Amino acid sequence: MKLHDLLGDEAGLDPQIAAVEVSGLAVDSRAVRPGDLFFALAGTRTDGARFIEAAIAAGAVVVAGAAAPATDLPVPFVVLPNARRALALAASRFFPRQPATIAAVTGTSGKTSVAAFTRQIWQMLGHSSASIGTIGLVSDKRTVYGSLTTPDPIALHRQIDEITQDGVTHLAFEASSHGLDQFRLDGVRVSAGGFTNLSRDHMDYHPDIAHYLNAKLRLFRDLVPPGGAAVISADHDCSAEVIAAAKARGLRLMTVGARGDGIGEGIRLVATAVSGFAQQLEVQHCGRMHALRLPLVGAFQIENALVAAGLAIGTGSDPQAVFESLEKLEGAKGRLELVGEHNGAPVFIDYSHKPDALAKALQALRPYAARKLAVVFGAGGDRDAGKRPLMGAIASAEADSVIVTDDNPRSEDPAAIRAAILAAAPGAREIGDRAEAIRVAIGELQPGDALVIAGKGHETGQIIGSTVLHFSDHEAVADALASRTS
Repeated sequence: MKLHDLLGDEAGLDPQIAAVEVSGLAVDSRAVRPGDLFFALAGTRTDGARFIEAAIAAGAVVVAGAAAPATDLPVPFVVLPNARRALALAASRFFPRQPATIAAVTGTSGKTSVAAFTRQIWQMLGHSSASIGTIGLVSDKRTVYGSLTTPDPIALHRQIDEITQDGVTHLAFEASSHGLDQFRLDGVRVSAGGFTNLSRDHMDYHPDIAHYLNAKLRLFRDLVPPGGAAVISADHDCSAEVIAAAKARGLRLMTVGARGDGIGEGIRLVATAVSGFAQQLEVQHCGRMHALRLPLVGAFQIENALVAAGLAIGTGSDPQAVFESLEKLEGAKGRLELVGEHNGAPVFIDYSHKPDALAKALQALRPYAARKLAVVFGAGGDRDAGKRPLMGAIASAEADSVIVTDDNPRSEDPAAIRAAILAAAPGAREIGDRAEAIRVAIGELQPGDALVIAGKGHETGQIIGSTVLHFSDHEAVADALASRTS
């Protein structure tokens, strides 16, 4: 492609430079191939400008960034006012195919479940659908596990282009605050946006909660086009700000939850009741009542399911068929997932690695613990340290037995991370080895107990220093249960 076709008129290119042929895009100098356009972006840890020479040596024919280097280069350098957004738009032009229907969901908790539920609903209604997010790419054609909630724009648009070629017509994906703030999602033709909730998270990146919320609001202010659907959980303190942003953009508003608009297009939650490892719901939509059995545990899963239902309805699916499909939903991997039992006590794995999510998980499981509710958890290193005592206090308040263990310590001292949690968790025990902590917790289970192993969910690695060691909570639970029955 010609450089002008990738960067557009907004780049203000000299005609000679605009005509340069580009055969690929790269943001990592190690991935540059001959003929590539290299974007030298400033990151939180390093500046891409440091790798311009390496990129040119690898064959880059053009370099783009926010500011030209002081020395002359043997290839053109294009100065871009918003280099990150230009990268995303260039990626969307280089990989132009996209499903006809795309829904994005943002919020602190629930994004993975909402994306998975929306994909499942569409599949049950006969559409070839996919989801992209923390778990990776999941479709009826392929599954590719990943590690980033929102991939970099080149990887994201390449994936979207590939699944469209596969025949996928409906895509649901997670819109993280990092991805929105860094313009990674620009260029994706979003049909509808969803919002779940907001609580403390990523305070190592965002200076405050207001900045964090504003990053989320970009989905509704900038990405969903006027006339598109905005499906917003209405039951939170910040919901009014999200609703206001959607209205200002001219979006079709659909509020869901106990405060949802059941007379209009939204979905109002009228009544709930626990039914074993499921929940009976009564919801109202367009003035009509619907009764259904949601096969999931926890009030937060009701919120996730209703946001997913709203996204499906908001993108043209039949409401009655959507509500019927909720009765067949399967939970996303590692999201309050029932993985076994010992002495009749259920064992759950949950990805909750932030205070609000941990509280919701424990509160959801309280009805299933007639005797004791137990939790094993830790906190990640090189991340928001302020949430560690908050999580310790929540665990002690909500659970009867607490074991503090290691999560992903990264470059930090694991013992120091555990100490920060334990300082606010009276009565909690410390077992640094995560597999041993899981073995001990399972071994102590008695009839009437329930156990949740929190923090890592679907992950299959534990980051210690700069090394990723293979570790799976699912495998650790299976090993612990097997040792009890052998």
